[in-house]
Amino acid sequence: MSQFKLQWDIDEEQAGLLIRDYLKEKSVSKTALTDIKFNGGRIVVNGVEVTVRYALKQGDLLEVYYPPEKQSEGIFEEKIPLSILYEDPYVLVIDKPARMNTIPSREHPTGSLANALVGYYQSINLQSTAHIVTRLDRDTSGIVLIAKHRHVHHLFSKQQKSGGVHRTYEAFVHGVLPTEEGTITAPIGRKKDSIIEREVTDDGQYACTHYFVKQIYPLFTHTQLQLETGRTHQIRVHMKHIGHPLLGDDLYGGSRELIQRQALHCRGITFFHPIYQKELTFSSPLPEEMTKLFE
Repeated sequence: MSQFKLQWDIDEEQAGLLIRDYLKEKSVSKTALTDIKFNGGRIVVNGVEVTVRYALKQGDLLEVYYPPEKQSEGIFEEKIPLSILYEDPYVLVIDKPARMNTIPSREHPTGSLANALVGYYQSINLQSTAHIVTRLDRDTSGIVLIAKHRHVHHLFSKQQKSGGVHRTYEAFVHGVLPTEEGTITAPIGRKKDSIIEREVTDDGQYACTHYFVKQIYPLFTHTQLQLETGRTHQIRVHMKHIGHPLLGDDLYGGSRELIQRQALHCRGITFFHPIYQKELTFSSPLPEEMTKLFE
């Protein structure tokens, strides 16, 4: 199977740096370097294998080959079709349908996005496991960002901490929101005596959600939302907290009269590609079961 690699052309400014210092600047950790050294990776300059003590020269081509990744325990390959919005050697952007887990669970050990990814990687001869950067609940549809390798996942994790990954959601909520736009800042924690449900609680983690009214209908409001934080069930908990639960979200007080799952869709994502060093934006249309609500 193909081996994940990173490569750089060395210019005058970088000449003289030891490889270990250059790779530190590129956020390659000491742990990763140890793994490369002892578990089947390679560091190559101009086609010749070298050590991290090599001093780079202008015009050098530096290639770093990572060891093949082992498949994560509990995730086995399944041949499940994927709706791929974007793909390159480092990143995948997937349009996930509702009723698909992001990762396997006790109740749903098969059919997850992670299982589908492992199966897809086998079909394209990529030895990696599922590195899911942005997760969605089982019954939430829309865009999921995937890193094809642990190093790329590491770079995205750093980007997320600095607020560099932006997601836009659309939802249908009960009632009419109090203002055309607003911000909900309320800490979220696990609900007592529940392993699934979350709630607004004083000792919870900081959580911030921005909402914008798109259109008001007789039975609900079509809303756009953006997150500053990514707490579990954040949108669902915050909308319940202000008295406007999502349609179909019976876990948090929503009615299933009009739709049989929470009416929540990740509509768009913008991120800075950590390898290509450019900003990318993708969007996903509302699924049919949500557009039917307009009728």
